[in-house]
Amino acid sequence: MPDPVEFSVWAPLPSRVRLQVDGAVHDMSRGDDGWWRAEVEAGPEADYGFLLDDRDPPRPDPRSRRQPEGVHGLSRRFDPGAYAWGDTSWTGRPLAGGVVYEMHVGTFTPEGTLDAAVGKLDHLVGLGVDFVELLPVNAFNGTHNWGYDGVLWYAVQETYGGPAAYQRFVDACHQHGLGVIQDVVYNHLGPSGNYLPEFFPVFAEGGANTWGSSINLSGPDSDEVRRYIIDNALMWLRDMHVDGLRLDAVHALVDERATHVLEELAQEVDKLSVAVGRPLTLIAESDLNDPRLVTPRVAGGLGLTAQWSDDFHHALHASLTGEGQGYYADFAEAGLAGLAKVLTGAFFHDGAWSSFRRRHHGRPVDTALLPGWKFLGYLQDHDQIGNRAVGDRISASLSPDLLAVAATLVLTSPFTPMLFMGEEWGASTPWQFFTSHPEPELGKATAEGRIGEFAEHGWDADVVPDPQDPETFTRSKLDWVEPSKEPHERLLEVHRTLLALRRSHPELVDPDLAAMAVGWDDDDRWISVDRGTLRVVANLSGQPREVDLDRPATGVLFTTGEQPGIDRETVTVPAETAVVLSTT
Repeated sequence: MPDPVEFSVWAPLPSRVRLQVDGAVHDMSRGDDGWWRAEVEAGPEADYGFLLDDRDPPRPDPRSRRQPEGVHGLSRRFDPGAYAWGDTSWTGRPLAGGVVYEMHVGTFTPEGTLDAAVGKLDHLVGLGVDFVELLPVNAFNGTHNWGYDGVLWYAVQETYGGPAAYQRFVDACHQHGLGVIQDVVYNHLGPSGNYLPEFFPVFAEGGANTWGSSINLSGPDSDEVRRYIIDNALMWLRDMHVDGLRLDAVHALVDERATHVLEELAQEVDKLSVAVGRPLTLIAESDLNDPRLVTPRVAGGLGLTAQWSDDFHHALHASLTGEGQGYYADFAEAGLAGLAKVLTGAFFHDGAWSSFRRRHHGRPVDTALLPGWKFLGYLQDHDQIGNRAVGDRISASLSPDLLAVAATLVLTSPFTPMLFMGEEWGASTPWQFFTSHPEPELGKATAEGRIGEFAEHGWDADVVPDPQDPETFTRSKLDWVEPSKEPHERLLEVHRTLLALRRSHPELVDPDLAAMAVGWDDDDRWISVDRGTLRVVANLSGQPREVDLDRPATGVLFTTGEQPGIDRETVTVPAETAVVLSTT
């Protein structure tokens, strides 16, 4: 016989809520707090939903753990405690000193599932990364999506394998020595299958951001909305054994309270970290360039662990490609001086004028207080590839030699390096913006909006892929034959060697931004970075360059190409080559 189970849902908006379990309908009782409850016999995998004000069909549970028939269907019970974990010896990993690998489950393998991704973990271990960061996996409408159109934050997308496959994936990562960071979206909900507004006031009155209505973080009834967010974060970390969360676009979290929801979240995650006995990480994506996000709470900050540094990406990208349109304009104008500024201060716009925003932007980083590892540095990420008109990776613009130079600058920087899947071998496959909205009108609007967006930047509408075309998704899958072919195989070896060098030479992971010393020459296109007794010299030009040394080089630890010429006072670096020198 099924056991009695208490079903509950926070639904202050409807005047009547009934529970449907395996086809049978039951009345629910409302408490003064807006929570409805009913005790009903139900099996461990019973299908259920809620009938709101006698409307049919039943709606899925806002806290549903599983949606086997998609986001419009009934929820299915799922017990996260039933899984027999094999990671009991896993004590976690601190972010400091680590390397992150960003992965989209649907395009990482031909199968596009979590179980298939497990089969590639040996590749990541051999590469030398420390964390796998999964793009959002919560339930969305359709079969494939970037993940940022999710509408049920507690459920794992069924086409990826659902929550059981997710637990298997995390368990396998831990047994391979890899931590897991989950990308989560708390600033908006997707355009299809969002029934939360029928249950509770999830959106703020009158507020909006880039993706639609703002989440209700400080208006009436916002206590439970905040709880909905924080409980979701704790679910990933506790029930799914995840080691950290990447918080999408936190600048779009409009919170007028004295204690920001991010600070509240950081406090609760710190407490959970003590309870589970392993480090738990919160990484923000923010457009604010505000170091207070990652400043400890005792020093007046919000206490998040780390944040992405788009400024490092922009400076590096502009220096390598010469692109200067849109938000690259200031970085292209600054040249290598802009890259040097970011390497020593994390932000380029640190209160400086931003021509793209047409205002001053950002705030300086106190390099005496904040270490470089609190900022993630990267050459590519899902946004910086997928939000280009044709989804082209930087490998479509740069030579294999310059890709190796770029890898050297990222992996020897004072930041926490992050790689986007396939970057390690210079994947030739694009990573385009793809959707699978079942509603024809929504699919049409998405495609037309995409074309209009890029038309403003001068792109030909004919080259912008249709997000709804299944081929756009298929083209974006990695080609796992490439790593065994040239020039991909050599670039993969460059990444493996650099990651091994980081482990064997502590100076290359030194996060002290105040100790950074950078030299450069815009005309000759070279940049040098002192890392303790090591010096990284990168020649971005097509000609050999002679670079003066203020300390004699005693040897070459690493080169991306031919050996440099060294005498006591200079090093001659071959064209499109980076070297790591030992000095005295």
